[in-house]
Amino acid sequence: MYVMYSKSLYGIIIKIVIKQELAEDVLQDAFLRIWNEIEKYDANKGRLFTWMVTIARNLSIVVLRSSKHRHYAATLPIDLHLDSIDSGRFTVLNRDAIGVRLLLDLLKDDHKVIFELIYYKGYKHVEVSELLDVPLGTVKSRWRSGLLTLRSIYGVPHNL
Repeated sequence: MYVMYSKSLYGIIIKIVIKQELAEDVLQDAFLRIWNEIEKYDANKGRLFTWMVTIARNLSIVVLRSSKHRHYAATLPIDLHLDSIDSGRFTVLNRDAIGVRLLLDLLKDDHKVIFELIYYKGYKHVEVSELLDVPLGTVKSRWRSGLLTLRSIYGVPHNL
């Protein structure tokens, strides 16, 4: 299982935590959790890979939110914060996310940046509000508006 999924999971983790050593630790923790909690996986709820990605992403976000990582990130050169220059080294084919980036391009720029920060970078609404220096209500309104736009593209009713 490790050989089959480790490169894809590592690609997801490194995009969130940036630091290689930290990403390797998160990957190891993710596989330990997957191994220890495999009985919790329910094939009726989704694919195994999607379940594994959720575990890896959530562990990455926990690390990202830790005070130790925030201190580390504050000392990184600014160019490493610009969507990781070296991201081309880690190619991830996630069938569940194919086309999502293209769909986000259909959103207004102020909505798109909020989706990028919340979904791809793991920020909370409050953190996005502080980072962008906009009211929390504005962040939530733009998030909701963007969700409605994406739902209409997919043809999903607004009441779901």
